[in-house]
Amino acid sequence: MSIDRRAFKEVGKEAGKEPGGKLADARPRSKASELAALLEAHRGEKHAIVMQDYPDPDALSSAWAHKMIASRYAIDCDIVYEGRISHQENLALVQLTDIELVRYSDSEELKRYQGTVFVDNQGTTAALTDRFDAAGVKPLVIVDHHERQDRIAAEFTDIRKIGATATIYTEYIREGLLELNKSDVQHVRLATALMHGLRSETNGLVRARAEEFDAATFLTRFTDHSLLEDILSVKRSKQVMDVIRQALENREIRESYSISGVGYLRMEDRDSIPQAADFLLTEENVHTVIVYGIIIKSDREMVVGSMRTNKVTLNPDEFLKEALGATEAGRYYGGGRRGAGGFEIPIGFLAAIKDDELIRMKWQLYDELIKKKLFAKIGVQPPVMRKEANRGEGARGEAGSLRAEEN
Repeated sequence: MSIDRRAFKEVGKEAGKEPGGKLADARPRSKASELAALLEAHRGEKHAIVMQDYPDPDALSSAWAHKMIASRYAIDCDIVYEGRISHQENLALVQLTDIELVRYSDSEELKRYQGTVFVDNQGTTAALTDRFDAAGVKPLVIVDHHERQDRIAAEFTDIRKIGATATIYTEYIREGLLELNKSDVQHVRLATALMHGLRSETNGLVRARAEEFDAATFLTRFTDHSLLEDILSVKRSKQVMDVIRQALENREIRESYSISGVGYLRMEDRDSIPQAADFLLTEENVHTVIVYGIIIKSDREMVVGSMRTNKVTLNPDEFLKEALGATEAGRYYGGGRRGAGGFEIPIGFLAAIKDDELIRMKWQLYDELIKKKLFAKIGVQPPVMRKEANRGEGARGEAGSLRAEEN
């Protein structure tokens, strides 16, 4: 494509002007030029690129793209997250492309950053949001493709109803914020990561829009297709297969909705929940799947769930917000985008119970309550509570084996 490759700081300064310095009436500044102007204004600073607690390929690749773009303005960026990367493809992406990440620990000094950049999230799925707020570090940038959450405000915001955040960053690159070079190994790896982010968010481009196809066409010139094949060829672990089996056994199907609770899981196995949801969505006559479980992280516990749908008239963001509600502070437990969503519900003082019988009862309580809320949203009667010997013993077995591993 034809593009002026002059330094983008000049584009940022001159955007919105005609030759001779007069203001142009009809041409609004592009998002790329707005971002360039902001980065120029913060030249030489140190920023934290904040990903969701459990980042996916779209977040990882987009954060990396932002870091490379920011480096052109002498801005030093760390890509930070607090949770864990456990999905096999995500681990392969990080290891095979050598993306540098910082996993937050209590020893990290957050005040050393002059600003934060939220990529592929709006602060609702990152525990670091509150930590940076407490440290007095202000949000500078939000770039995301999920429904607007209004959790934080930033100097620059680019939130679009589009297939992937990687699509937005590819657009920034195409408009001159970064000039990719086939002979630069890092550029080739970045293009490969962005291509993976595009395909993962759009179900292998099945749900892609015109923007994603345009982005993929551009990226394919720089993508290492052998590297991409290596990332995609990673096998499912035994733990993931066990969770998929549990989801199949426990699913309740009503009105083409498949809902399944999988019991207690280690934090390391959290990413098995969305994989189980993806698998259940392949069942005949099912258009929407919700899979959830209780994730244990030390003495903290939370109900974590994933939603997948191929029903075009169903908005996962609205569905989960209306079904599960919000905290007293007004923060919704769930949210999403086209085709997918997720939720987290803290368990609070009921966490860290050691008694096996109480553990079993706790799972049964949350399982029934969540199903009741979800079926009420669908508009059908919830299923009759199962006998303890059926679901209860299964949940107790999961918890018992987990506690043995932790001890």
